[in-house]
Amino acid sequence: MAKSFVIVTDSTCDLPKNLREKYSIEYLAMNYVIDEKEYEASLDWETHSSKEFYDLMRGGKFIKTTMVPADTYLRFFDKCQEEGKDILYVSCSSGLSGSYNVALSLATEYMSTHSDITIRCVDSRISSLGQGYLTILATQMRDEGKSIEEIATHIETIRQTVNQNGTVSSFEYLKRCGRVKFMKAFFGDLIGIKPILISDETGMNVPVKKIKGSRASLMEIAKLTAESAINPEEQTLFISHADAIDSANFVRDEALKIAKFKDVVISTIAPIVGASVGPGTVIAFAVGKPNNEISE
Repeated sequence: MAKSFVIVTDSTCDLPKNLREKYSIEYLAMNYVIDEKEYEASLDWETHSSKEFYDLMRGGKFIKTTMVPADTYLRFFDKCQEEGKDILYVSCSSGLSGSYNVALSLATEYMSTHSDITIRCVDSRISSLGQGYLTILATQMRDEGKSIEEIATHIETIRQTVNQNGTVSSFEYLKRCGRVKFMKAFFGDLIGIKPILISDETGMNVPVKKIKGSRASLMEIAKLTAESAINPEEQTLFISHADAIDSANFVRDEALKIAKFKDVVISTIAPIVGASVGPGTVIAFAVGKPNNEISE
């Protein structure tokens, strides 16, 4: 009988509690820092509410973030090793966070002294609910009896088909955090302009279009997501937002006019991604033709 294994992700997956419980998904917490005080980046907003968090940012507060601490990984490895379980870790994009590389290094060293455990680290090359979707997919494949290696290989093969289309209220958060390939010549003066951001083949956020006005940018997100979706009637449309539920609902409604998705999940962007993208951000995710060839 094959050895059982745990599927774990991290604070950047933005999966709400009901989905984590439904699919038995665990996550390893990163941290965020406000005025030199560190807080655990709970997906359930256990320290600051999402409204409090994004209001702090609106008020000019700069919120720093950390990777998953090494001790957090090692404690989790110990726990699973003691329970006789292997580990499949679906990480935040290595283009946005160092957590994947840290986990891979720690896992390699850990397995060298613990031969009875397999720890497989997968770079999702995306974040937020795109990462969350890949984690859900991993659990579904596990329930179908697929091995840890089969699942890891499949995710690495299809991750580029998880399309991200999003926009931010202000480009400053992404620029300051280094979470975007900034193209100054492409955008120039951003006053009144909303960028459309995708995740490229390296897992970095890349601006590919500039749209005049917030409403038009939301309509473009819906259009790009729905038109590129493959068999939408068989998949879930995922939409994450940073304290912008009305905008998220608008994207949902516009996307459903174009493609009849089987289901829609809307969730608030949790602290780690939120600190990088800022309040007002809306991002849609769906499986489709790779969108990294989009041009203005």
